Amino acid sequence: MASLAELLRELKERSGLSYGVLAKRLHMSTSTLHRYCNGDAVPVDFAPVERFARLCKASPEELVEVHRRWILADAAKGQKAEPRPEPEPAPEAEAEAGQGPEAEAAVAHRPLKAGRRRLVTLVSAAAGVAVIGVGSVALAMNGDDDGGPKRNDKAAAPAHPSASPGGGDGEGEGDKDRSDGKGTKKGGGPSASPFKKGSPPSGAPRAGGGGRGGNETSSAGGSATDDLVEPLTTRTRPYVYEDACTQHFLVNRKAHEVPQPPSEQDAPAWVADLGAVSSGEQFIEVTVQGIGEETVVLQDMDVRVQSTSAPLAWNDYAMETGCGGKVNTKSFGVDLDDNAPRTTPKGGQRDFPYKVSENDPEVFYIKAHTTSHDVRWYLELEWSSGKRHGTLRVDDQGKPFRTSGREKRPSYGWPPGSSKWYRQLDS
Repeated sequence: MASLAELLRELKERSGLSYGVLAKRLHMSTSTLHRYCNGDAVPVDFAPVERFARLCKASPEELVEVHRRWILADAAKGQKAEPRPEPEPAPEAEAEAGQGPEAEAAVAHRPLKAGRRRLVTLVSAAAGVAVIGVGSVALAMNGDDDGGPKRNDKAAAPAHPSASPGGGDGEGEGDKDRSDGKGTKKGGGPSASPFKKGSPPSGAPRAGGGGRGGNETSSAGGSATDDLVEPLTTRTRPYVYEDACTQHFLVNRKAHEVPQPPSEQDAPAWVADLGAVSSGEQFIEVTVQGIGEETVVLQDMDVRVQSTSAPLAWNDYAMETGCGGKVNTKSFGVDLDDNAPRTTPKGGQRDFPYKVSENDPEVFYIKAHTTSHDVRWYLELEWSSGKRHGTLRVDDQGKPFRTSGREKRPSYGWPPGSSKWYRQLDS
């Protein structure tokens, strides 16, 4: 916790803002902010820490470091909170050795306490009920020679699991047209794009992406060689604002039906309520952390396309207007218009492989963009640890990410101080 607190204090001192001013802007008490900066407490969520860092004008690299230290502090807090098991009380001493058979007989004939008598009675009753129940089940299953009820063998037949590797989010407009000449299949089921170097074929088993609510999801991958728990986990934030002015969403509603643009932490709920889709590009944050002491090697990150169709004919809404130049964050770029999309290092980002452990997580930013398609896609991390290896699916709470082009679509902005959306002049 001290590591996170030190960085927060450093950012606060550099900003020149007082605790009172920062607390007011963060909508929290000054005493709470003091505890965070002194290391006496760790926020349950990363959102207030991120807002604090942004208010203090932290650089993109410092934001990554703040997130890394918060993960470690949160994990350390969880370990300290685990209660220690209380020792079991020692059994009461029985009769002292050497008292002879008379003492043993006296102990054997000692009356049971009321609690023990009640326990013996309950156990005996339960045993009787169990015997009656077993007999009843046997009679129900085997029946008798007089044509009594027989066991239904069909009830024991296992259900056939779905063969779909995508775990899609239901049929919608984007599912009706599966082919646009980019190598995707036609028909009702999703298809996988050509895979990158070293990745298994599309028919190989895939792990489903688990998820939590909000702007953060977690998942654990499927091992190709072992049924034990995988040695790593991920946290995914699918709607990160690299720059609020570059963050756009397509919404199938008129401007007066769309509420004001949300802050970054409120974006997932806003998107879910309106059925919005990332427009033009999508900026995703993926934190990968090991489980346990072993080191896990991240060999590569592959892009899988589930479906591709024409861009959505919806209105485009910018989350902010009147910004300056673009931010060039270290990230992996993904061109979803390419026949075989893949991750490409951008802005000085180092390429794979990487190593992670419980105390040394990695934070990756993925910037996917498209101008000509509506694409449903997800990521796969190839990992290895000793003799074990496998793939870890990274998606949006079990659903694929979705990004659509916005060219020639009506565009709207919410100027500072305004109370409604205005049509952009260049749209």
